[in-house]
Amino acid sequence: MAVEVSIGVPGALGPEAVRVLAPRVEAAGFAGLWLNDSPQGDSLAGLAAAAEATTHLRLGTGVVPIDRRRPLELLADVHRTGVPEARLTLGIGSGQLRRGAVDAVADALAALRHATSAALVVGALGPRMRRLAAEHADGVLLSWLPLSVAAEQAAELREAGRRAQGEAPRAVLYARTIVDEAARPVLEREAAQYASYPAYAANFERLGVEAVDTTLPRAGGTLAEGVAAYAAVDELVLRAITPTGSLDDLLAFVDEAAAQLL
Repeated sequence: MAVEVSIGVPGALGPEAVRVLAPRVEAAGFAGLWLNDSPQGDSLAGLAAAAEATTHLRLGTGVVPIDRRRPLELLADVHRTGVPEARLTLGIGSGQLRRGAVDAVADALAALRHATSAALVVGALGPRMRRLAAEHADGVLLSWLPLSVAAEQAAELREAGRRAQGEAPRAVLYARTIVDEAARPVLEREAAQYASYPAYAANFERLGVEAVDTTLPRAGGTLAEGVAAYAAVDELVLRAITPTGSLDDLLAFVDEAAAQLL
């Protein structure tokens, strides 16, 4: 199958910049725009701006940590910002929770399911969280995975989802991506940063890969080849890594990625 391709940018970019960027993403033919959520950037505020400036672009949060933004608060913000729920995918994750993380995310999913029609996906590293996503969410948000593992986890997700829900949830994968060699040092720093986090470090060790090996384009290959190789997932989010992270850089990223892919 042909994978749907979306663009991911930092929520810290801010609503006004997102308002400029989102129409370019839509016009280029990408499936969606994803924003991460951090203390420096409210993903829903950014997506509200994106919704106002576009007509059909899918909008996603990747991901909202439930230890910082509780489900009731998140629901209130969805309603306050007016992001169209028909276009919205709410990605949630456990954040810094260590004990009881799976149960906490399960409770959050249940609360959200009863109060919003937005699609719900779970950011997951380990098998228990992926199983939760398969059985109770509309999909899983994966990241920092090599090709073979992404395909394996997507297949497991669909099988478990069909058994539990009667239909296959979506497998969404974030892949850090550059289209300008000037951004490679930034990419390498981000990979090193994630490799220093204990949970990610343990996962990379289990998988036998380096963080940078999960980024695009693959060594010696083109972006188009790298994207095509991830056909086992339903949606591939190109998390834009640029030399400076400026709006101009991100606009250039969208244009160049579209030229290579669409």
